Amino acid sequence: MTPLHEVIINKKTTINPVWIMRQAGRYLPEFKEIRKKNPNFIELCLNHKLSSEITLQPIKRFDLDAAIIFSDILMIPYGLNQKVDFKKNFGPVLGDLDIGTMSKIDEIDFVEKIYPVYKAIESVSLEMTSKNKNTIGFVGAPWTLLVYMINQQSPKKNVKKDFFEDDFLINRILLLIEKFLKIHIKNQIENGADVIQIFDSWAGLLEERDYPNYIYTPTLNLVDYVKSLNVPVICFPREIRNYKEFAEIVKPDAINIDYNVDPLMISKNIKIPVQGGLDPKILLTDKENLKKETLKYLDIFKDHPYIFNLGHGILPETNPDMVEFLIKTVKDY
Repeated sequence: MTPLHEVIINKKTTINPVWIMRQAGRYLPEFKEIRKKNPNFIELCLNHKLSSEITLQPIKRFDLDAAIIFSDILMIPYGLNQKVDFKKNFGPVLGDLDIGTMSKIDEIDFVEKIYPVYKAIESVSLEMTSKNKNTIGFVGAPWTLLVYMINQQSPKKNVKKDFFEDDFLINRILLLIEKFLKIHIKNQIENGADVIQIFDSWAGLLEERDYPNYIYTPTLNLVDYVKSLNVPVICFPREIRNYKEFAEIVKPDAINIDYNVDPLMISKNIKIPVQGGLDPKILLTDKENLKKETLKYLDIFKDHPYIFNLGHGILPETNPDMVEFLIKTVKDY
């Protein structure tokens, strides 16, 4: 059995598999070389040869237990014909949202538009299976995608003032997002993804009273769907105020925590396997500090099924030697 499955399915506490969010990409010199020649980010994600090469770069370099496909959560709006651009030092910029046109898109058109993602997963998973390691597919959670599609850019601190005004529009978009997320998940699994992670990057923007409508119900529908395909699902509701309630209502197979939450409280309150938590900024300090913080998480979760990861994506300025040291610390534990 693969390392992540041992922890998530068998609830094993004697091992701590390790992978890192955004491990494929911006901090690796070999990625920067490819990126220089391929300035269009979406096109790079849709070049299945390059995206599978990028996905495997950290696997060749480090002793990681899983590969996560080099792609983006915005493949959903892109597949639904909403314009998606990535501006340097700004982030994603999306075009106007035309719900009428989107509603007419069928599964075949959608899959065809982002098909290279599935091709990349297929070749990565062949490599990972031969090493008895995991291939992680992923999607953005409905709420986070809704934010990008309506806001048309990263909300950072807040969403458009009139964001919640058109209930009818929001509900139509959520239904559409759910439909195509399921198609995207199914295709990732059929091509070899053996774990699915759902990223709710903007869960922290909502008031708790809005969780049921925008987080719990839509995410639960997806979690149930992934489970019906017999693949474990990890949820990362970043900066949500109540991880315990989320875990009890949404019932993912494992939950990824962010670095603002107290890991000790999580280990006491959450029954399911836990992933992540370490602040990515710790990797920008020194080895002594990195070792201390890494061991803190490993000690807290030593009797709890735990996958080592960060509490958010690795930062671009991270030195790969620090990543090497981090992984060695986890493996030697």
